[in-house]
Amino acid sequence: MRNRYGSEAMPLSDILAPDAVFPSLKVASKKQAIQELSAHAARLTGQDSRKIFEILLQRERLGSTGIGQGIAIPHGKMKIDRIFGLFAQLEKPIDFEALDGQSVDLIFLLLAPETAGADHLKALALIARLLRDGKVADKLRTLHDAKALYSLLIAPPINHAA
Repeated sequence: MRNRYGSEAMPLSDILAPDAVFPSLKVASKKQAIQELSAHAARLTGQDSRKIFEILLQRERLGSTGIGQGIAIPHGKMKIDRIFGLFAQLEKPIDFEALDGQSVDLIFLLLAPETAGADHLKALALIARLLRDGKVADKLRTLHDAKALYSLLIAPPINHAA
């Protein structure tokens, strides 16, 4: 099945649940953001928050998952049954050591099974394309309701190239 960006991928609704969207998250640093997101992910997946935190931190040591334009996609693999996503809009942008030096205010956490292989990379690519769409990112920054954020994330507008 082709998604709205013309590539074959699972729908984002398979990765992101309505209760995994957090508007106006209050954090002051990259480490605190990863801790908070790990705690929320642990509650939703039944996994240990410390383990999630360590996996995400280990990935950050390889290089920041701040991909630019105010967006970060911290991710890792662990013993879970399916790919899991969590989205947070930050109340105030934070330094995430992003590639472009910009502060981050939109974070999409992604956890994948250790055996996910290409599906993990496809999910990362899907999320990166969605959030790097300037119109989608701008709209996400104006919404402050979890339901509205979720609706926009799972049904992004169709881009028409001029």
